Amino acid sequence: MSVNISIPHNFIAVEGPIGVGKTTLARKLSEVLSSDLILEEAEENPFLERFYQDPKSGALPTQLYFLFQRVRQLQDVRQSDMFSPVRVADYLMEKDRLFARSTLDQDELRLYEQVYQNLTIDAPKPDLVIYLQASVPVLLDRIKKRGRVAENPVTKEYLQTICDAYTDFFYYYDESPLLIVNASGIDLVENEADFNMLLDQIKSTTTGRNYFNPHPA
Repeated sequence: MSVNISIPHNFIAVEGPIGVGKTTLARKLSEVLSSDLILEEAEENPFLERFYQDPKSGALPTQLYFLFQRVRQLQDVRQSDMFSPVRVADYLMEKDRLFARSTLDQDELRLYEQVYQNLTIDAPKPDLVIYLQASVPVLLDRIKKRGRVAENPVTKEYLQTICDAYTDFFYYYDESPLLIVNASGIDLVENEADFNMLLDQIKSTTTGRNYFNPHPA
């Protein structure tokens, strides 16, 4: 149920590795802020299951599908009125390159970069990025609990690679205000106390790099 909450942001992006809860958090934020919701809709990617089963053969088509999907979505945002309702997305455009550099071989990456550059992406920048972190064992447990067949082959090693890539990326990230959240021991969707603590942090985060490391409620 929507409530009337005012925040100093027009465009919020939620990021983090597979299983950390970014889509569910984005949905909850969109609900309580009465905002537009932009999701990457991974289940629509017909190559994703193949990639998890055989990363070498499935990486390039999987990555190109996501690239085209994200470009299309963010072009729609760019062409619409950015001063209309708050928007919440469960990804950053830069995430596409992060995954490409983690999963493609050198020849594939060169081809991907050519496609990326030719799309002349001018994605709108969020005025707040929420980066959710969790340990690899926590991520594996959450992936198992949600029971998506396509994700069954996801390995500890792959998740560690992605987590390391996110850590490196956000170490240097300075394009938008950043809120780094330790989400390992809290439930930001089902536990209202946890979520309300985060919401207070979101309201107060308008510049720089910020950290939210709550104790489980």
